[in-house]
Amino acid sequence: MFEFVRTHTKLLQFLLLLVIVPSFVIGFGVQGYNRFTESGNATVAKVNGQAITQTEWDAAHQRQIERMRAQMPTLDVKMFDTPEMKQQTLEQLVRERVLATAANDLHLATTDQRLLHALRTMPELAPLRNPDGSIDKARYEQLLNAQGMTPAIFESRMRQDLALRQVIDGIGATVLAPSSVSKTGLDALLQQREVQVQRFDTKDYLAKVNPTDADIEAYYKNPANQEQFRAPEQAAIEYVVLDLEALKKGVTVSDKELQDYYQQNEKRYAVPEERRAAHILIKADKDMPAADRAKAKAKAESLLAEVRKNPAAFADVAKKNSEDPGSREQGGELGFFNHEAMVKPFSDAAFALKPGDISNVVESDFGFHIIKLEEVRGGDKKPLEAVRASIEDEVKKQLAQRKYAEAAEQFTNTVYEQPDTLQPVIDKLKLEKKTATIQHATLPPGNGPLSSDKFVEAVFSADALRNKRNTQAVEVGPNQLAAARVVQYTAAHVLPLAEVKDRVRERVAAAQAAALARKDGEARLAQLKQGSDTAGLGQPVAVSRIKPENLPRPVVDAVMKADAAKLPAPLGVDLGDQGYAVVRLNKVQAPDAASEELKGLQPRYAQAWANAETQAYLAALKARYKTEIKADTAKAGSADSAASAASR
Repeated sequence: MFEFVRTHTKLLQFLLLLVIVPSFVIGFGVQGYNRFTESGNATVAKVNGQAITQTEWDAAHQRQIERMRAQMPTLDVKMFDTPEMKQQTLEQLVRERVLATAANDLHLATTDQRLLHALRTMPELAPLRNPDGSIDKARYEQLLNAQGMTPAIFESRMRQDLALRQVIDGIGATVLAPSSVSKTGLDALLQQREVQVQRFDTKDYLAKVNPTDADIEAYYKNPANQEQFRAPEQAAIEYVVLDLEALKKGVTVSDKELQDYYQQNEKRYAVPEERRAAHILIKADKDMPAADRAKAKAKAESLLAEVRKNPAAFADVAKKNSEDPGSREQGGELGFFNHEAMVKPFSDAAFALKPGDISNVVESDFGFHIIKLEEVRGGDKKPLEAVRASIEDEVKKQLAQRKYAEAAEQFTNTVYEQPDTLQPVIDKLKLEKKTATIQHATLPPGNGPLSSDKFVEAVFSADALRNKRNTQAVEVGPNQLAAARVVQYTAAHVLPLAEVKDRVRERVAAAQAAALARKDGEARLAQLKQGSDTAGLGQPVAVSRIKPENLPRPVVDAVMKADAAKLPAPLGVDLGDQGYAVVRLNKVQAPDAASEELKGLQPRYAQAWANAETQAYLAALKARYKTEIKADTAKAGSADSAASAASR
């Protein structure tokens, strides 16, 4: 079972995706939605008079996070636990509710034939298909059981998903992008313009400026610049973490438990048996006429008699007679292989031989084989002492997993009931006290409490800062809780000039150098407008919106927007802190209608057109069903932050 699961990891991820991605509409249908909203939870959105609750929203967002974790286990999922991503989840939930309502109104359903066709053509199920296109029922059920599903549950969700697709597939699949429209859009994208550029870079003027102390002080005191020198609020904390690693430290495993685990899982510690063999193949496809197959078999029998008389000549006989091009030149040598690597008749025969034995003629779909076994390796079992450390770690992990739920409850209650110190929870659960200084502005990369938004927000909550109380227990990862206590807090503040004077000097020098670059650039532009002097301009280069040729984006934008009615046309582009660019637009070249690039982009343009039509149709459905989104996590998050800051 476990070997099957490992073999079909990608397929399992697909099935997990199908379970997680659809919201409650997939699992329960419209009626299920209606029943769920009877809970009286806060309404965050409405579709056709039916509420979407806060609980549904939270559950859908958690499923989205689990989906990402299933697809990319090493991904830091905290990047998805943001107000913006939560808002996207809500909008997706609304979209699915709208589609479910439309499917219900249109009486769309998935027939048995369509479901069967979808299953038979689904790429993800290809490993389970038989040669005739049908699905191997036993392996199909085995795979679903590994995900905690039955075929009935899986197929019900497939029916729901296919019904939803019917609502919008008719729009996206039938949209035509007129050639005249696509040509206009793609012409703007692919049109090339030949330009010459002269750069006036800030870095080239830095040696010409020397900011005075007065310049530095003026820049520092300017309210518009103060944020550049603001230190974020920070807190020195002590904190504790409850996770499986912490619990494992308090777990002891007896020799009997190790021995029992070893015996129960002995197959995991077996070294697979492999065999090295050589063979002689006389080809005879299974569809070959019987008379021809009989001739091939007779030839194989004669060769068998020859090598049995002189086993040492096996390699020479194989080189002269074998019809397997992959092994013939090596005297039939196949190297080491396991039982599953070869077709069954061949493997069964090879694994029944002893080293030096030569088999009878073996028939397979490829023809007739004569096999000589050369060597056997593996097939034994690693001793307990060789795997003792890994077994002990695994058993400790399992025991810690069993204790985690109870320990998590004790952890949560203790940090709440004794809020003035973390010592009681440390003593009770034998945890380690840790210390750190964290900022509210940026989080370090990685996993764990210090990289958790929830944990940091708890640390900087009003109760934790004002009263120096323990934070609540915060889930910072799978099977991982953390709590902290603020030891010292420093509010956000503008750093003294003495500490940031060098940084201020750099900013002032850059601003002054950029001003000089701009002045020279504008003067050069004026000269270019008055005559045809091209001294200092770079070599002509053709640029387009998709091929900027290493030019700054502001330069490319200015070039593509410029009026090309009268050429050459001089342009000036202010690059801000980077300086200034003078550009001479020489000529415009329309894209070749027969170019491969244009042909390659046309299907993508048509797809973009179809997406636009689909979005317009969805917008119309939302209006028809009086869709209303009441929650805005981005605004709510900003408001909470502002209120928190004001309270401090």
